[in-house]
Amino acid sequence: MHRIFTTSFASVYPLYVTKVERKGRTNEELDEVIEWLTGFDDAQLKQHIDEHTTFEEFFAEADLNPNASLITGVVCGMRVEQIEDPLMQKIRYLDKLVDELARGKAMAKILRSA
Repeated sequence: MHRIFTTSFASVYPLYVTKVERKGRTNEELDEVIEWLTGFDDAQLKQHIDEHTTFEEFFAEADLNPNASLITGVVCGMRVEQIEDPLMQKIRYLDKLVDELARGKAMAKILRSA
């Protein structure tokens, strides 16, 4: 099992916030991206953060967006569409979306609503 699976989402979330804000994006945009991927609303996202849910629990409760499979590219040297472990793939999907947000990609493109 990968260590990230048992890492709390709350411990990584501030790193995501810092990354996107440093590039001029907002916390609200970050939450919108996370909510698009997971199906969580603001209250559910806050609850996961407050309860220090692990990534494994976080994605077990998520209702993954049907367009998540459109997320492609390389994260941490791996092509996200080729990751075989379903949980790791979901975590990398999230990483990829955060990267795209930080790089200034248009929200419509990030949310795969071409």
